[in-house]
Amino acid sequence: MQLPEQHTPVGQPAPTSRHEVRKLAHAVEEALLEEMAKTSYRDETPLPAVGDTPPVAQPGPPPMSQWAIDTSGILRGVAITSLPVGGALWVVGQVQPLTLCIIFGSPVALALAVGRLVSHIKNTVEAAPAPVHHHYKGPVTVDQRSINTQTRGVIAKTQNETR
Repeated sequence: MQLPEQHTPVGQPAPTSRHEVRKLAHAVEEALLEEMAKTSYRDETPLPAVGDTPPVAQPGPPPMSQWAIDTSGILRGVAITSLPVGGALWVVGQVQPLTLCIIFGSPVALALAVGRLVSHIKNTVEAAPAPVHHHYKGPVTVDQRSINTQTRGVIAKTQNETR
């Protein structure tokens, strides 16, 4: 704090000007706070009038693009198909844990059994005996026939052609 008999150093504001600066800063802060405190703004300008007839609800589906109509149909279909899933989840909540293990374990057991069957079939085919070649002495008649099959039409009509 500066005493009255002391002079103000060069370049420093006088104590009275500091007080004025604080008052001005306080007034600016209050104005900003008032402006920031506003949460809404109402535009009072009148809207342009196109006509004097009030809007009327139109019959049929609302005006949308074809894509939006198709998508809404798909969404309805998905919503309907979600009902069985919801029912299944509700049933899961009512069923005993052992029953759930049987229900969810049976597809896994079936997949393992099919995999084992495929591996056994593969091993059996690999272990099959080698092809046998017959050697004949004497006249041999070779008869080679090929059959071509064509199936056409909604009501299937098969034509076999033998050569």
